[in-house]
Amino acid sequence: MQDIREVIEERAARLSEGDVKGFLSRSAPEVLTFDLAPPLGKRVDSSDPGPLEQWLAGFEAPPRRRVTQLEITVDGDVAFATSYDSMSGRPKGTTDDFTLWYRVTLGLRRIDGRWLVTHEHESVPFLMDGSFLAATGLEP
Repeated sequence: MQDIREVIEERAARLSEGDVKGFLSRSAPEVLTFDLAPPLGKRVDSSDPGPLEQWLAGFEAPPRRRVTQLEITVDGDVAFATSYDSMSGRPKGTTDDFTLWYRVTLGLRRIDGRWLVTHEHESVPFLMDGSFLAATGLEP
């Protein structure tokens, strides 16, 4: 499980450094993602750094990502991990930093001896008061 923990923590560190290729190197060739941003889901070609580079370009500096309460389950060559992550940064054109906590579930497979992310699901709860607003103020 330590190998998987290192993959997850390295991805967070690479994102925080703006190292897109390093981040993507821990992904399978194709990853099914359910991100915070629309659409509901998409398949990502991990050999194409363009979309992630474009997203990072929207920040004054790469956003900091922190992984907490990481739990990992492994069975053979398949694993899944859950965590509460935070992302902090400042979007270009704004003067205020933000911190957002969200839930993450990763699916991983051991491919050619390396653990690689094959599925990523990120979500924010929403208020059940009829407003359906994202509950972005929550912290673990």
